[in-house]
Amino acid sequence: MFLITSAMASSPAAAAPSAGGFDPIQFLPMVLIFVVMYFLLIRPQQKKAKEHQATIAGIRKGDRVITSGGIIGVVHKVDSDTEVTVEIADNVNVRVLRATISSIVTKPEPANAVAASPKKTSTKKA
Repeated sequence: MFLITSAMASSPAAAAPSAGGFDPIQFLPMVLIFVVMYFLLIRPQQKKAKEHQATIAGIRKGDRVITSGGIIGVVHKVDSDTEVTVEIADNVNVRVLRATISSIVTKPEPANAVAASPKKTSTKKA
């Protein structure tokens, strides 16, 4: 018949451990979760974005690039700080925004580095 437990029957003043006091230990788990999320998610993403911006800023003529739409081509001309002309086939040039370039596949070697490297000759023994 008695369905009221002792916890429900006690007075509200007795249930409160501190009367209106601030307990910073209650916020410690939230702070720890934020710190872990920062070091595992936010910081690596910022680092990757900074590397991508540096890569995009260094685009030059002759770079083989992939756009975010999946088009692969060679940079034909750098038009401005925001646009480049990409050759996707023979005599087919497309102007794209630098922001849409997702990666640079290969960079051409500088002309003086190619001339300085010795040619490899293979000798076959009969």
